[in-house]
Amino acid sequence: MYKIIGGDQREYGPATADEIGRWIAEGRLGDQSLVQLEGSGEWKPLSRYPEFAEALGAQARHAPDPVTLRSPDSFQGWIALILSRRPELRIGSCLARAGRLVLANFFVFSAAAMAVWVLSLAAFLPHNLGLPFGILSWILDGVLYGGMYVLVLKRIRGQPASLADVVSGFKASFLQLILAGVISSFLTTMGICLCLIPWLYLTVAWAFTVPLVADKQIEFWTAMEVSRRVVSRVWFEMLVLLALAYLPFLLAHLVAQVKLMTLSAPIVRELMAANQPDFARSMELMAKNANFALPQILLSRFVLLFNLPFAVSVVMYAYEDLFGARTTPNA
Repeated sequence: MYKIIGGDQREYGPATADEIGRWIAEGRLGDQSLVQLEGSGEWKPLSRYPEFAEALGAQARHAPDPVTLRSPDSFQGWIALILSRRPELRIGSCLARAGRLVLANFFVFSAAAMAVWVLSLAAFLPHNLGLPFGILSWILDGVLYGGMYVLVLKRIRGQPASLADVVSGFKASFLQLILAGVISSFLTTMGICLCLIPWLYLTVAWAFTVPLVADKQIEFWTAMEVSRRVVSRVWFEMLVLLALAYLPFLLAHLVAQVKLMTLSAPIVRELMAANQPDFARSMELMAKNANFALPQILLSRFVLLFNLPFAVSVVMYAYEDLFGARTTPNA
C-alpha cells in the first residue's frame, strides 16, 4: 500500500499499486509525484519505484501535446468560462502549498532560479558591458521567467518536468514571451513615471501575462488583457499575495533604496538651491553615491535568488486557482 502527495500538495491514500498505475495512466500522477511506501516513512518521487517504471514509460510515450488556444473559438470559449465563474484566490493555501512544493523540488527549483537570476545581474557589470547586457536581460526576461513558470506548473500538475523546461521559452512562443516581458515592463515603467498608483495597479493586474503566454501559447496583448480582467476582480487579494510571496526581497530592496536616497538627498537639495545648478557635477556625485549603496543593492539581488523559487511557486498556485480547471465551475 502507498500514500501519495497529489497535485494540490495534499496527502492521499493508502492506495494499492493497481490504483497508482491507473492514476498514472489517467495523467493524475507523474514521475515527480511524491509517493511513500506505507510504513517506510520516506517520501520519494514516483520514478524511484521500479514497479511503476512501465506505467510511467507508457505515460511518456502517449503524453498529449501541450494544450493551446490558438483557435479563436476555443480561446473565446475558455475565456468566457474563466470570466463566468467566481474567482477563487486562497492566499493562505497558496503560501502553504508553495512551501511544500519548494521543499519537494528544492534543487531543481533553485537551479532554475539561478538561471533566471544570473541574467538579471547584467545591470551591475561595468558600464561598457552593463548597457548591452542589461538590454539583453530586459529583452529575455519574459522568456526565462516563462520557462521557470512552465517548470513549476508541471510540478504542480504532477507532469514530467526537468531543468530543461527553463529554456522551453526559446522554443515555444519565443517572440510572444519577449513581447510580453518587454511591453508590460515598458508600460508599467511609464505608469510609475506618471504616478505610483497606475504603476501599482498595472504591475499587479498584469502578473499573469507571461504565465498565460507560456502555458496557453496565446499572443501577448491578449494575455495582458485576460490577466487584467481576471486579476481586477481580486486585485487587492493579489496585491497582498505578491507582497507576501516576495516579502524578503521587497524588504532588502527597500533598505537599498533608503540607503541610496539618504546619500543622494544632500545633492538634490544643493541642486534645487543653486541659481545655476551644475547638472553634470550633480550626476557625477550621484553616480559615486550609487557605488556606496551598491553593497545593499547587490544584497537585495542575492535575497531575490533565494526568494524566487518560493515566490514563483506562490504565483503559479494563484494562477491555477484563477485560470486552472475546476471540477465544478462556480457561477
